[in-house]
Amino acid sequence: MNQNLQYTGQALTEQFEGLELTSYQDSAGVWTIGYGHTAGVTQGMTCTQAQAETWLLEDIQWAASVVQNQVLVPLTQGEFDALVDFVFNVGSGNFASSTMLRMLNAGNFAGAADQFARWDLAGGQVVAGLLRRRIAEEGEFNE
Repeated sequence: MNQNLQYTGQALTEQFEGLELTSYQDSAGVWTIGYGHTAGVTQGMTCTQAQAETWLLEDIQWAASVVQNQVLVPLTQGEFDALVDFVFNVGSGNFASSTMLRMLNAGNFAGAADQFARWDLAGGQVVAGLLRRRIAEEGEFNE
């Protein structure tokens, strides 16, 4: 449905993910490296900034395709960018089963926007950084 939109929110994703050239466990215990890259990451891995940037672009392309395939209503650029960053962070399965997506596809954009703040937990605990990210995504969504 949203094939014409290209992700323009890379700075948002980079800001909230940060750059780590050595693998680490995120707040949910998932091994992560680069700009939030998790696929195939193990303890003790290292990467270059160039590799981190390549993974970032691949991961953004993946998140954008999830949004394009799951969202059945037209989106503005801001809505698309917010959702791509959201999917980048929470994953495709969480997005696919979310109330946010159901509301969005039913045309309830305001209700969908209100769902961002509900995704501020990692490991069952509120994480201030996630809440800041959700607020930023909601702001982008509502532009």
